[in-house]
Formats: sequence, structure tokens, C-alpha cells
Amino acid sequence: MAGIFKAYDIRGVYGDTLTDETAVAVGRAFATFLGCRKVVVGRDMRSHSGPLFRALAEGLTQQGADVVDLGLCSTPMCYFGCGSLEADASIMITASHNPGEWNGFKLTRAKAVPISGDTGIRDIERIVRDRAFAPPAAARGRVSAHDVVSAYRAHVRRLAGLKRPVRIAADMANAMGVYEAKALAGLVEIDPLFNELDGTFPSHEANPLKTETLDALRARVRGGAYDFGVGFDGDADRVGFVDERGEVIPMDIAGALMAAEMLKREKGVVLYDLRCSWAVKEVIRENGGRPVMSRVGHAFIKQQMRDNNALFTGEFSGHFYFRDNYFTESSAMAVLCVANIVSAAGGRPLSALVRPLRRYADSGEINSTVKDPPAVLERLKGKYADGRQFFLDGISVEYDDWWFNVRASNTEPLVRLNVEAKSNALMEQKRDELLAEIRA
Repeated sequence: MAGIFKAYDIRGVYGDTLTDETAVAVGRAFATFLGCRKVVVGRDMRSHSGPLFRALAEGLTQQGADVVDLGLCSTPMCYFGCGSLEADASIMITASHNPGEWNGFKLTRAKAVPISGDTGIRDIERIVRDRAFAPPAAARGRVSAHDVVSAYRAHVRRLAGLKRPVRIAADMANAMGVYEAKALAGLVEIDPLFNELDGTFPSHEANPLKTETLDALRARVRGGAYDFGVGFDGDADRVGFVDERGEVIPMDIAGALMAAEMLKREKGVVLYDLRCSWAVKEVIRENGGRPVMSRVGHAFIKQQMRDNNALFTGEFSGHFYFRDNYFTESSAMAVLCVANIVSAAGGRPLSALVRPLRRYADSGEINSTVKDPPAVLERLKGKYADGRQFFLDGISVEYDDWWFNVRASNTEPLVRLNVEAKSNALMEQKRDELLAEIRA
């Protein structure tokens, strides 16, 4: 059980650090901590997600909580189920893109408000460790099934504004993209890749942030007449895009496109994470929105969205959040948003729509293993004291023609670097200069 309680979820290797016995204890601790009476529970396609569901439901019902069993679903569907059914809480059984031997739990309160390390996971860990459960309820809770897929499909369809038919290729990664894409049935023509559910991920790692996992998708798009291609991660709360030529679209640039589309419908606040290109805030302003920077991490972003009643957030890692999905991710809504854009472009392909947004040269995110991340950040603070500094997440420094962010990993002795500049030569110069300083 040691080490499974993370900053954003509970996650471990099934049969080793995460067992059915642990799942019963987590269920009891969750109900003890929240005092919840109605909990929505969904699960992914891993072979052990079923046993974990039964064990988790045992713990929850012991404490008197009713369990609404969504069965197989994506994480966005689970969030939607929590909000739309007015449940007290939700738990999604998944380990996202982790290898097949892993599994875990993503936790929320009512209205799909996430529970993170700081807002409950540490408390749940303490209750499990100390066996500090509330006494079992006099009346055990009940388990009932609910079909969330059809309700979610109707929910997503409200965003549809297609001006012509749109055809895409979609890499499901043998995972829950198969279910997330059901929300697009009848709206967008989908040619699927790797759409047989298999929790061992036989085709490739389900992580579109690693562009090499999109190679098969890129090849498929290049070989046919598609408007674009998409690749889902393991639980389908992230999605990556390639254009009609099979070229990968940076996720922050995809987010800028979606922000412009959402702002056509309603003006308001749009968040962007601090790793995103300068182009993102520029596009938000150009389309009548108010850009607000956020720190990295879904729990922070969702709270900041609520605080600002933000319409939309595009995160650098491929999470796309919509106010109308209870301020949570919806990959189906993101795909439909891009389909709307392409269909209304008067024959201009997605690559032509993206090109004007690629205004700057960026490094992407570069990881470095270091012994003392806080010392690295302090050193950079001194070296770049002549720039405009802020400390929303790690250290960010802006100059007139370039900027960088360096932040520490939550879980590993790593620091993560992002650099952007007005020219590729300057970006490369500053990237190398910063890496030398970080790795010194």
C-alpha cells in the first residue's frame, strides 16, 4: 500500500501495492471522510478494474453509501455522471496511461470537484493507515447500474455546429477512447485504429503527449482523405491532434483554436496553463476573451475555472476543460469543437488554420534529473533577476523576446523546462543556456 496515495489520485500496481483489500479500505475511508450517501463509480477496461470495483463498492456500501455503477466508461463520462446525477462524489477506476499492471482511483466530491493530496487524499490515506473508519452503517448501501453513455452523448451533441460532414481517424489505444468516441457517433465520421479494448495496451502506450505514440495515426491520416486525426490516452481525459497531413499539432495551439471557437459562442474568461505559448493569450484577446494564466495540474485548474466561471481551458498536456462539463475534461467536446471549426472554414484545411497560430519557437517540455530542485530554482532566480519574474508554479521569467518556466515535479527529483522565443535561434540558445545551468 505504501506510495499509492499521490498528489492527484490513488495509483499502484495491482496485486502488489494495490489490492482488493486495499480497495475495500479506500471505499470505507472515502465514505468516512466525505460522509457521502451517493457515489458514482466508473471503470476502465483493465482486467482488474472489475475486481477493484467490487471491492471498492463493498467498502462504500459497508459505510451506508449507495453506489451508482456506470460500468465501462471514460473519465470525462464519470465526471459528467457525478454532476448530472447530482451525486455526492465519484470515483473512476483507472491508471490512465500507466502500463497494464497498474490501476487506481480518481476521486471527486459533488459536482465533480476533484479531491487532490491537499484536499483529501492525505486524509483518506491516514484513515486507511490508522483503520480510523466510521462504524459500519446500520443499513448497508445499495448498488444500482446507470447507462451514462447515452446521456453523455446527448450532452456533447449540444456543442455541435457542423457546416459540412467531417471525417477523422481516431487512435483509441485499445482503451477508453472507444467509449469517449461513442459521444460523437452520428456527428463525425470516425475511422478507428486500435479499437479493441485490451488493458495490456498491445499497440502502444496510451499517451498522446509522447508524439511517437501517434505514428500509426499519422500514417493512417496521410494515407486517406481525413480532415484530421485524434489520439486518446488510456482513460480518454486527454486527446492529441494531427492535421490533415498527419502533422502533430501542439496541444497548446489546439487549445488556442478551441478557445477562439468557444469565444464565438460567449465572451468571458479563458484559462491557459503557464507552459502555453504566448500565442494562446493573444488569440484569446483577439477573440474578445479575457485570458487568465493558471498553474499546472487539473485540481488547480478546475478550482480556478470555478472561481472565474471560465468558459474553457486548454492545458499543455492535452487536457481540455469545459465549463459545460462541470468544469472538467471532455475529449469528445474537444474533438467536436475542432470538427466545428474545420467544417466552417470554407474548404481551408486544419493545417492552414493552425499556421497563423504558430507564431513563436518553443522547446517543448524538457525534463532534467537533479539532486536538489529547490536549489536549482533559487539559482535561476538569481541568474535571471533582470527579467519579469513570477512564481505561480516554479519560476517563470519573461523578457521582451523570450520566456521560460522551470518547475519541480510533484513526485520525482526532476525539474521541467519550457522555453519560447520569437526566433528559433534565440530559443535554442536560451534552451541550451538554461539546461547547462539546471544540470550543472
